[in-house]
Amino acid sequence: MAVQINPSILSADFSRLADEAKAVEGADWLHVDVMDNHFVPNLTLGVPVVEALGKATDTPMDCHLMIEDPDRWAPQYVEAGAGSVTFHVEAAAAPVRLAREIRAKGARAAMALKPATPIEPYEDLLPELDMLLVMTVEPGFGGQSFLDIMLPKIRRTRELISRHGLEMWLQVDGGVSASTIERCAEAGADVFVAGSAVYGAREPDKAVRDLRALAEKAAGTAGLCGHEATGR
Repeated sequence: MAVQINPSILSADFSRLADEAKAVEGADWLHVDVMDNHFVPNLTLGVPVVEALGKATDTPMDCHLMIEDPDRWAPQYVEAGAGSVTFHVEAAAAPVRLAREIRAKGARAAMALKPATPIEPYEDLLPELDMLLVMTVEPGFGGQSFLDIMLPKIRRTRELISRHGLEMWLQVDGGVSASTIERCAEAGADVFVAGSAVYGAREPDKAVRDLRALAEKAAGTAGLCGHEATGR
């Protein structure tokens, strides 16, 4: 698994987003949290800001839509410049159709699950997706503590992905930091959203590098353990 670090601009200074985006140029993606104060109890930004941000950075944007009616709005974020768009399955009326529309418009399609939403009922949808996001906090606010009880769910999700032979990314979002990222990587995650752990650091780009190194080491160790267990 190739480790990817996606800093969340939810923890950045909104008055200088262009500069904050440039401060993490070593990141793989820029994670953009879109909240509508309906699906989650917070309001952040929308299509115009995403479009403007896309003009200010070369880092591709990973838009996480924590909104009602993503079936209507998600395609507009692709048109605004997002390279990956994540919708919540709890809010989507027709997740397969929506994923196909996002892909048809040229972006990666991803589906997010709240902590209480199990992965198993959506196993048949996996081939329609490029990434699955397991929330490790309740969506809506940054700076929350990591929920350790999500680690078994991450493992089960990785097992399902492997069982189907899919080259799908598995993202975690919420409370990811130097003290939690290794556990997530060992459980099978390979894409990590980090907000305050990056933007709360004195050197955000160094924080990205440090998180990447921790995750790569943990993922490598997990892989070796798996080979030993199977005799390969």
